[in-house]
Amino acid sequence: MRILTSIIAAVLASPTLASSFDRPIPQAQSATAEFWFAIGSIALIAALVLVQRLVART
Repeated sequence: MRILTSIIAAVLASPTLASSFDRPIPQAQSATAEFWFAIGSIALIAALVLVQRLVART
């Protein structure tokens, strides 16, 4: 049974059955996505500044 499983696995894994890889095409970001990314970046920087000030106090 192990030999049969090995043969089936070797046949199914052969490169002739594999499809070629098509690279994905990146999509452009919308203005809304860029806006929310900017808001998130500013909020992250503000949170890091607040944490730094809190840690420096103790």
